Amino acid sequence: MTSQRIGIFDSGVGGLTVLRELYRQLPSESILYFGDTARLPYGNRRMSEILTFVREILTWMQQQSVKMVIMACNTSSALALETVRSEFNFPILGVILPGARAAVQQGRRVGVIATPATAASNAYRRAIHEIDSTVQVWQVGCPAFVPLIEQNRIHTQDTYQVAKEYLAPLLEQQIDTLIYGCTHYPHLAPVLKSILPRTVRTVDPAVYVVRAAAQELDLLGLKNTSPPQPTRFCVSGDPHHFAQLSVQWLGCTPIVEQIWLPAVSLQPARIESLERE
Repeated sequence: MTSQRIGIFDSGVGGLTVLRELYRQLPSESILYFGDTARLPYGNRRMSEILTFVREILTWMQQQSVKMVIMACNTSSALALETVRSEFNFPILGVILPGARAAVQQGRRVGVIATPATAASNAYRRAIHEIDSTVQVWQVGCPAFVPLIEQNRIHTQDTYQVAKEYLAPLLEQQIDTLIYGCTHYPHLAPVLKSILPRTVRTVDPAVYVVRAAAQELDLLGLKNTSPPQPTRFCVSGDPHHFAQLSVQWLGCTPIVEQIWLPAVSLQPARIESLERE
């Protein structure tokens, strides 16, 4: 099992922030990346929908013989993680608890920017207060961020203005720490840091969930000891758009397959590939 892939999934390119951390911290591991781009954004959906999507993705990843899955999606981690962990026979890690632990170590007045579903779930506040009930937490739902990132509109005046509006209530509370409560949001780091005071520290949960994954692999004796395979990229939507959007963060144009969900076990997947540039 040590040579089997680690699965990562997100609604789109947000999970690439976790993928980059895996490349940095666990360079010997082989990875399967899935972006549910046909159904993004997740942040405005009901819990029942998210749970259905997560089960479909995990079932498909189980069919691909992954040894572990990282939910590189805060919305899924908030709404589905505890339910599905007992339904599959491989470790499943979410991003919220590692991010909460890191925030508590850094500050006492913590702001969270997240999708509306993650903010409404209070998952970060609960996780932080389980660690330290004296830390103050403020959360803001940011529905426009994921569409802006997926449309590659990061460095625009409109995005800057939207970011200022979302951060304003947190800055009024004089936060000392900001959690990127969606794996898409580190892509906005240059914009966000241009608005935040220099005294505000930022927490990218991707860094800490990969640390947790490394510890879990050690504990279970599942670290890869063979040369890694090339990362396999799959999406439920347009593979061309995903490849073109992700090149700026990967440094190359990936080969991307299109996978049809939910009935992955009932019908063969139609695959479209892009030639690596």
